[in-house]
Amino acid sequence: MELAANLGRLVLRLTLGGLLLLHGVAKLEHGVSGIVERVASTGLPPALGYLVYAGEVLAPVLLILGLWTRAAALLAAVNMVVAVLLAHTSQLGELSRAGGWALELQAFYFFTAVAVMLLGAGRFSLGGAKGRLN
Repeated sequence: MELAANLGRLVLRLTLGGLLLLHGVAKLEHGVSGIVERVASTGLPPALGYLVYAGEVLAPVLLILGLWTRAAALLAAVNMVVAVLLAHTSQLGELSRAGGWALELQAFYFFTAVAVMLLGAGRFSLGGAKGRLN
């Protein structure tokens, strides 16, 4: 039972980290000017837009490695909340053309991050099951 639980934690971490990192790589390649402009349009300091790198590059790498996993998962969850607030609030009650919720991807990232925060990294991590913030 313990092996299955630790493998489950690994699968959650790798899935969340790997898929979210792809969004971060796109932002590294193409920049974040659109996000910086969106942040500025809300009246917040535009420089806060660069924090997307922490949520979509740093946090996923930490999740994949299993280092400071709970903190990284919190950062990923906050990143999703900010993304929804900045760019997707109009879609909260919408369905996609395929019939799913328009925000199901953002919900997947958010709730998977919450699950990782609650479960921790598990044994198969660089930080170890009992590592600090794991």
